[in-house]
Amino acid sequence: MTTREARYEAAEVLKNAGDLPAAVAALEDVVAGDPDYALAHSALAAWCTRLERHEEAIRHARRVCELEPTDPFSFTALSVACMRGGRIAEAEEALARSRMLQAGH
Repeated sequence: MTTREARYEAAEVLKNAGDLPAAVAALEDVVAGDPDYALAHSALAAWCTRLERHEEAIRHARRVCELEPTDPFSFTALSVACMRGGRIAEAEEALARSRMLQAGH
């Protein structure tokens, strides 16, 4: 059985080879089997944004925030995904949350 990390690395190979849609599909399979794998959701948020699949990017970015609620970067990434998806108010809320976490509040 292949580990989730090995499957993640295989998806990165696809991405680095220029096949971003296949890389996203491979990571979707990873998170289907391991929905708590924050690193894979984080990559999916970024990669879906690059493919202009904004709703998917936002969904994955939100999941990262659920899994990593004290990580300011998770909320910064959510802010970027929301901004690119045209959800400005949500982007501002996520950025405010990131700043609050960075300040230690």
